[in-house]
Amino acid sequence: MPLAAQDLDAAFEACRRETAEWAKTFYLGTLLLPPKKRRAIWAIYVWCRRTDELMDSPEAQARPVEELAERLNRWELKTRDLFRGHVEDELDAVMVDTLEKFPQSIQPYLDMIEGQRMDLTWTRYPRFEDLKLYCYRVAGTVGLMTQGVMGLDQAYSSAPWSDRPDTSDAAVALGIANQLTNILRDVGEDRGRGRIYLPQEDLEYFGYSEEDLLAGRLNQAWKDLMAFQLQRAREWFDRSEAGVRWLSRDARWPVWTSLRLYRGILDVIERYDYDVFNNRAYVGKIHKLLDLPRSFVLAQSR
Repeated sequence: MPLAAQDLDAAFEACRRETAEWAKTFYLGTLLLPPKKRRAIWAIYVWCRRTDELMDSPEAQARPVEELAERLNRWELKTRDLFRGHVEDELDAVMVDTLEKFPQSIQPYLDMIEGQRMDLTWTRYPRFEDLKLYCYRVAGTVGLMTQGVMGLDQAYSSAPWSDRPDTSDAAVALGIANQLTNILRDVGEDRGRGRIYLPQEDLEYFGYSEEDLLAGRLNQAWKDLMAFQLQRAREWFDRSEAGVRWLSRDARWPVWTSLRLYRGILDVIERYDYDVFNNRAYVGKIHKLLDLPRSFVLAQSR
């Protein structure tokens, strides 16, 4: 049964707190959205985090693969029920409310679950094309989930469907750019879990071995490899910018803010001279605050 209005507000507030705790840069961007849109984004974020936790929480990492696979199967069934309006808990309630206000396809949600299934068996990625598929599934899908919440500029929202711009490619590109940034920031952490997301073909091309990576060797080959990876991530951010100008005015500022701040992590990695084995790259609070007016100007001019 749907929650009473007061209980639904409390459930959305729990989503807000969780987003603020675990996705600080992303959360800052959501605060620039109108209340109805920011609540929907918080609900979607928490659904995505619950999906991720099925594989990546400390508790999950100690479980056998068969049990994790069964968890994902149950989560998929629960998600399908969710899109039919079936409510079992508070997260279901806020998601059903979000889907009623901002209707969307179930496919990105199912694709994200498929991305988690990849982590059951994939610990190495031979080619970038393999990694791109993974990045789409676990992060590009978020762009598709949220683009309907962001909405189109009023000049296009009332136009015939054939004349409306399609922001899907840009939304997916931003998700892929964010995930590539996560991968570059978390190389050291991921190796401790036996995972190497950097494409094997790139390691080979730059002459940096898997043994070097596991040992955290900071040589010229590593710096050249990382410079190449950072440039690739920046190109995906560039691709995502094309769609921001089509968004509704109340969404452009938060999207520009999130995009620019997340891209800033790449700059921090460079300042650390690519030493992601001993440093955690993040954008500081002062830089975040200073960037807000810059992003606002961009939002008005696009």
